[in-house]
Amino acid sequence: MTDKDFLAERFEAYRGHLRAVAYRMLGSAAEAEDAVQEAWFRLSRSDTREVENLGGWLTTVVGRVCLDMLRSRGTRGEEPLDSWRPGPSAEPDPAQDAVLADSVGLALLVVLDTLSPAERLAFVLHDLFGVPFEEVARILGRNAAAARQLASRARRRVRGVEAPEADLARQREVVDAFLAAARGGDFDGLLTVLDPDVVARTEAGVNSGAARVAAGAASFGHLARVARPVLVDGATGLAMFAGDRPERVLAFAFVADRISVIDIITDPSRLAELTIEEA
Repeated sequence: MTDKDFLAERFEAYRGHLRAVAYRMLGSAAEAEDAVQEAWFRLSRSDTREVENLGGWLTTVVGRVCLDMLRSRGTRGEEPLDSWRPGPSAEPDPAQDAVLADSVGLALLVVLDTLSPAERLAFVLHDLFGVPFEEVARILGRNAAAARQLASRARRRVRGVEAPEADLARQREVVDAFLAAARGGDFDGLLTVLDPDVVARTEAGVNSGAARVAAGAASFGHLARVARPVLVDGATGLAMFAGDRPERVLAFAFVADRISVIDIITDPSRLAELTIEEA
């Protein structure tokens, strides 16, 4: 196997993740494929021998490419929001487009399309894919505090998007299965409800990949046994209470009926900002 073949093999292992990042950034399957292809071109022309985390490096490259594409939309005067729809892929693949659309939701895509390119990048990379604000800031050419503020503004607007009732019912089934598997330490059961690229975020850091997240969830069975299904800002979640006060909250995002993001919130100031309702 040549060095280029080995590099191509490693790139293919990240293609699905990169496509997901680009689609959330751009809202178009065709443009997402273009961005992923550009990332491959840049990888093939770069010396990556010193790169320790190729997945992180590629995510950053795709983020930069998408940011440039979003900014160029404004200069080209592209179609207005009320006529916008996610575009078809360059080589139509209805199954792929259905998975992509299901993973984001048209309502969320429309809201994301109202954000500035910088807000959209900060929200998508940090909130959906766990990229540290320091790295987001480097892509934007700003400091970490500014990147955090951009994501916060975007988050407030995105919270206004309510999932359809039917989606909440299906999500509740998935979360119930996750909770049952965590309570029983059922590693295989957890894998069935976790997206392969799932990200679990805490104030201390980010864990990614179904195997690592499942291992972490299985080891916290004692907490899962006291968790209760709740709505977190109107979305499906779990909470552990001390009396009437939540002391740990899990908020979820989903891709094709699997959990793709778990936000684990324990900081009292952040918990105070959440609206927690019985599910």
